[in-house]
Amino acid sequence: MSKLGVGDGAPDFTLLNQHGVPVQLRELLGTKNVVLYFYPKDASPRCTTEARAFRDAYNSFAAADTVVVGISSDSVGSHRRFAMQEDLPFLLLSDPKSDVRELYGVRRMLGIVPERVTYVIDRNGIVRHVYAAQLAAARHVSEARHAVEGLTPP
Repeated sequence: MSKLGVGDGAPDFTLLNQHGVPVQLRELLGTKNVVLYFYPKDASPRCTTEARAFRDAYNSFAAADTVVVGISSDSVGSHRRFAMQEDLPFLLLSDPKSDVRELYGVRRMLGIVPERVTYVIDRNGIVRHVYAAQLAAARHVSEARHAVEGLTPP
């Protein structure tokens, strides 16, 4: 399980979103960039701060042809409640067995809590930026915005 780095191809996957609909990474790419952020747990204090920051910046990502996608091991139902409670306009994907987390090399701190890692993936499926910081939850958004600004338009 080695962590993906800048220049690596983003592995494809399919997971259920907060509405129980399968979402495949490959289907999001092509015309859109993707900000893929892994977070530990729905409705926990730092994860809520991070989700709200992505929500508040959602329009700037959309204007840059970029889709925001959050992934955790929480259930579809938990994601649905969290998205409704926080009015999140983006996809939350359920990775209950942590298969995608492992595919992307997102480890667990002290073997317990999943790391907080954000990947910016260009429309060609190449990782262009990686930011990992467990405690600086809101900074993931500014890091992703800066990286998206540096991507070449189609």
